[in-house]
Amino acid sequence: MLSDDKRIRIIVGHYGSGKSEIAMNYATKLRKETNEKIALSDLDVVNVYFRTREQKDFLESINIHTIYSSIDAPALDLPAVSAEVMTPINDKSYNYIMDIGGDKVGARVIARFKNMIKEDEYDMFFVINANREQTQTVENIITHIDEIQKTSGLKITGLISNTHMIRFTTIEDIIKGYKLTKEVSDISNMPIKYITCIENLLDEIPSEINESILPINLYMRDKWM
Repeated sequence: MLSDDKRIRIIVGHYGSGKSEIAMNYATKLRKETNEKIALSDLDVVNVYFRTREQKDFLESINIHTIYSSIDAPALDLPAVSAEVMTPINDKSYNYIMDIGGDKVGARVIARFKNMIKEDEYDMFFVINANREQTQTVENIITHIDEIQKTSGLKITGLISNTHMIRFTTIEDIIKGYKLTKEVSDISNMPIKYITCIENLLDEIPSEINESILPINLYMRDKWM
């Protein structure tokens, strides 16, 4: 269950790996598991597209508090972070999901708050998409992991396999991503936390994948995309 993860969930990874879609799905599924307070912060100051802030009205409608840049201009790529980001870090009544920008550049944002985040209160999940050019090998993935940990000052506690081709994803994509993530896990000693799977493929997942499955609904893409 998602509610078994630590109170603060930080989602990081390579640019374009699908972090924001995972953050959206994680938050909405966590809402179904608990009546406790949930906050989702969009701290991506790297990518102007496909941000969770675009779903603000929907998230607020299901009682998920949303936090964005300190300047209310969702279409602009502004390196401004609201002081409100700190509230759910300090307020232990919140379940908190933090959507961080890609690579070590994005990780600089969470580094601002590292002294406030206690080791026993957070998980930091690294998202792996084996269909992205720079995360197709174990070596490249380990490099990204090391850079993000060094820049953020925080430790990655788990891996999320999120290999997909959006609506054209096949079960072969998911298996490929799982196998690569398993190699990374074996070398790094970081556990696989979740395997994502677009909802219409859930019945096709083979028995060899016995990790926790995170079903994915495409919130961040319009139906024509």
